[in-house]
Amino acid sequence: MLEHLEAGLRAWLMPGLSALMAVVVTYVTYRLALALVRRFSRSRTVPRLFLDASARALGVVLCLFVLAGALKAAPDDLPLVSAVRHVTTLLLILTLTWAAVRLTSAIGDVIVALNPVLEGQWKRARKVETQTRFLVRCLNILIVIIGLGAALMTFESVQHMGASLLASAGVGGIILGFAARPVLSNLLAGLQIALTQPFRIDDVLHVQGEWCWVEEVTATYVVLRVWDLRRLVVPLQWFIENPFQNWSRNNSDLLGAVFIWVDYTMPVEPLREEFNRLLQASSQWDGKLGTVQVTDASDQAMQIRFLMSAPDSSQNWDLRCAVREGLVTFIQNNYPDHLPRVRARLVES
Repeated sequence: MLEHLEAGLRAWLMPGLSALMAVVVTYVTYRLALALVRRFSRSRTVPRLFLDASARALGVVLCLFVLAGALKAAPDDLPLVSAVRHVTTLLLILTLTWAAVRLTSAIGDVIVALNPVLEGQWKRARKVETQTRFLVRCLNILIVIIGLGAALMTFESVQHMGASLLASAGVGGIILGFAARPVLSNLLAGLQIALTQPFRIDDVLHVQGEWCWVEEVTATYVVLRVWDLRRLVVPLQWFIENPFQNWSRNNSDLLGAVFIWVDYTMPVEPLREEFNRLLQASSQWDGKLGTVQVTDASDQAMQIRFLMSAPDSSQNWDLRCAVREGLVTFIQNNYPDHLPRVRARLVES
């Protein structure tokens, strides 16, 4: 047993050292070339983005190519040479799949970099980013499936099963379709969302009573960032089947209202003047709209609505809170007797 092992190691000595030296020289040369390219190129150019995204995977691919060539030149009578060649081929297919996924992901980064969010063009930039991110993820899934299929086809047993698998593809496809119906429905829903654009990345949505921003769109679900920094993960199919509010569909401008109940004896004009003063002093107001109206009246008090506009949802919320606080303080300091009161009629028995 030991003599057989020593003979095998002795037979692998020269081919193994040759393959190892070839891999080391290839890796060192690649790292030097990569350092020179990064040294003399700008970091945000299109070729540099592709190179940075796939540099590690490409290095492994080159080393495995050299190793496969060295093993192919080795004698066929070496012990376990066929198994080593098969493992090298399998690793090469997997690393090629890895490199393809990295390059495909870089396509999304390049497209987003070429379409920056400029003033007045944020809508177009977010539309391109949302469509690109989803299509890139779908393409990555397809690449992984093809890569895994190619890796499995390197096994002879899988190749022999090809005919029987092809014959049973109809029944298997139906069974697989039913089993993977939620995943496929989300993929199709994502494709519909990418094409019709009911929302985009960074859009402000109101979903299930939560005020949130679209943070990430994957192939099967959407990650929403809630105002308190929680993350709401919603399947794509939900957006197809349920209504939701998009507060920045065409533009980010929003109207906000503050409602205050006061007594009937409260004059409205002082409140209107104070409201206009608060708007003028606020940096969140965009100057487009500021109105005061009596919108309701009950048997005890009247309701006054203060309507204002702001550039986006965050500033609209801050503006409403500041105006509400200022108006309440104004009434407390100047008209404390005009707050809502309960009236009753005393009847002597």
